[in-house]
Parts: sequence; C-alpha cells; structure tokens
Amino acid sequence: MAAPHENSLIWLRPEPSGRKPRYSREQIARTALAIADAEGFEAATMKRIAAELGSATMTLYYYVRTKGDIIALMHDAILEEVLVPAGALPHDWREATAEISRRSRRALIAHPWALASLNDAQFGPNAIRHYEQSLAALRQTNLTAPQKVTLTAIVDDYVVGSALHTVESLHRARAARDNPASVADAIAFGGALLSSGEFPEMAALSAGMSAPADDGPADDRPADGPAMDADSLSIQFEAGLAALLDGLSRSMEVTQQGGAA
Repeated sequence: MAAPHENSLIWLRPEPSGRKPRYSREQIARTALAIADAEGFEAATMKRIAAELGSATMTLYYYVRTKGDIIALMHDAILEEVLVPAGALPHDWREATAEISRRSRRALIAHPWALASLNDAQFGPNAIRHYEQSLAALRQTNLTAPQKVTLTAIVDDYVVGSALHTVESLHRARAARDNPASVADAIAFGGALLSSGEFPEMAALSAGMSAPADDGPADDRPADGPAMDADSLSIQFEAGLAALLDGLSRSMEVTQQGGAA
C-alpha cells in the first residue's frame, strides 16, 4: 500500500513516536483548545501551541504538518466531549436523542468559537463515533435508513441553532453588564419606536412582558424582554427539544420495540 501523501488526512498517518520531546495528538489538541477558549481561535497558531508545550515550532511540525491538522485535532477533541460514555446511552430513542443533543449543545457553548471556525475540519474518529451513537439511539425504532438520516439532521440543526443563539445571547448579556449606558440608550431608542404606532404587535408583546403578575409585583425581567441567563436559555432549549421530538414522533410515526414511541 502506498504511503499517505504530504497533504493527506492526519487520520491516515500514524502518530509519530520515538523522538524527544514526545507529544501526543491529544496533548496538542487540548493545548490548542485551551488557547482558543481563552483568547479566540485565531490565537491558536503553531507558534503559540509550541510555546505552550515548551517546544520549538519546528519540532511541532513533526507531529502536525499544517493548520488543517490542528483544526482536525481540535474538532475531534470537542466531539470527544459529546460522546455518551459506553453503556450509558438510554434505550428509549427520545431519551437517547435528547441526551446526545444536550451534550452537543454544552460542548458548542463551552467552545463558542467552534461554531464559526471548524466548518472545514476533517472528520475524525470521534465524528464517526458521534454519528454512530446518533444512529444507535434509533436502533430499536421502525424508522428506515433515510428517515434516520433525516431525523438526525433535523435535530442537529436545532442543536446548532440553539447553541448559536445561546452564545450570542450570553455575549449580549455580558456586553450589557459591561456598558449599562448602551443598554439605556437601546431601551430609549426601542421605546421611541414602539410608541410611534408602527409596530403594534411588538408594542403589545412588550406590554405583556413587562406587565405585573396578577398575584404579585412585576418580575425582575428587563423591560425589553425575557432574561438571557444560561439557566433560562437551557430551559428554553429543553422546551424546544421536547416539542421537536414530539413533532418528529408524530410526523414520522415513530414506534419503538420494547418501549413507548
């Protein structure tokens, strides 16, 4: 069999061994993730990763040849966080799909830069394991192969969309805390628009959100909408996930052997 060419997938090349200093791909990936989490994806350069490892940059090239290799390792390390531990995947298809969805969303929120920076990553072994688990969640259902592909794609789209919305909302909340004057300006601007009469539906929504409850004082939600903290966004995600799985169960007529649909 011919040796892999210089620009081949990193997964097709054996991991180097026998030289000093010796680094594993896992070490390199975790180092790159730590840099990206702290300073952003662009900070995870070959030079910076080598420095964090206490290595010369040229030495690092013995283990990874290109930035594409680094991206592949980072992507695979994140997907390792998504995997349900062996033997822990629920039998019920809904519970299993929900657990995979929660773990996927948590991993994306923990590494928010990944949503925009890893789109071109080479799929590695943990990507295959993740999809294998997604299919295993549906193993005992009556779904056909094309239906399984469709269902997993719909759920993945919802999870990624929720993670993106959560990251953006938390970023806006942090910015608001850091610059309360800008929040006051935004509220004043929005209030002026709503009072113009051009946006009756939004004005009614705003009035409904800020109205006090019948049995007590107004809650502590901001005047321009519901709270955007991590807990409330997680509750919103769970409600949407349950509704999505309900809809998929009905529309695809999902049944499961040995358990409820």
